[in-house]
Amino acid sequence: MVGPERPQYVLFGSSIVQFSFSNGGWGASLADLYARKADIILRGYSGWNSRGALEVLEKVFPKDAATQPSLVIVYFGGNDSMRAHPSGLGPQVPLPEYIENMRKIAIYLKQSLSDCTRVIFLSAPPVNEEKIRESFSGKFQDIRRTNHACHVYSEACLELCREMNVKAVDLWTAIQKRDDWATACFTDGIHFSSEGSKIVVEEISRVLKEADWEPSLYWESMPTEFGEDSPC
Repeated sequence: MVGPERPQYVLFGSSIVQFSFSNGGWGASLADLYARKADIILRGYSGWNSRGALEVLEKVFPKDAATQPSLVIVYFGGNDSMRAHPSGLGPQVPLPEYIENMRKIAIYLKQSLSDCTRVIFLSAPPVNEEKIRESFSGKFQDIRRTNHACHVYSEACLELCREMNVKAVDLWTAIQKRDDWATACFTDGIHFSSEGSKIVVEEISRVLKEADWEPSLYWESMPTEFGEDSPC
């Protein structure tokens, strides 16, 4: 343990989270934004879906941990939305199961950790299907991620958040506000470029600024560690 103790913000999700410290990623940008204010902790698992997340939830967020996170940002949905493979293998999770998995994750995070732990869900963003085919060649011929499926899972996530009063970021809509989103916002058609990550950070910051949480988790409202004038 390194002191002084700071608020912990945990990023929990699939490759969108795991790669968020690469290519000018949104995780790295949050870590920079919250320097001397909060620690950004990465728990990203490439290729995972909501089913796998549910299986490890108590290991990633143990109930009896001495320090509980102040904020958990959760992203699952893109892999869940992929077309099922005839073999039964692959990350696809049927929509009704996805919704229930995300419901269980939200309930656990809200009720089993600290009364001060806040939660934000990120919905599935759009994808550039042509770029996916170029980037992954034959890998996605049978298991494909489509814009239509991402939209369906995004809407399901957002509807669940409205039902459960969980803060959410609508990445599907936010990314597409930019005219050149399909070419500018991705490295491979799925994962965010620095331009795409800027949008993610802006949307998360907007939610944090507007939330009526006490204490505030918005970076400008938080104290700076050792913020007094330097003796040097």
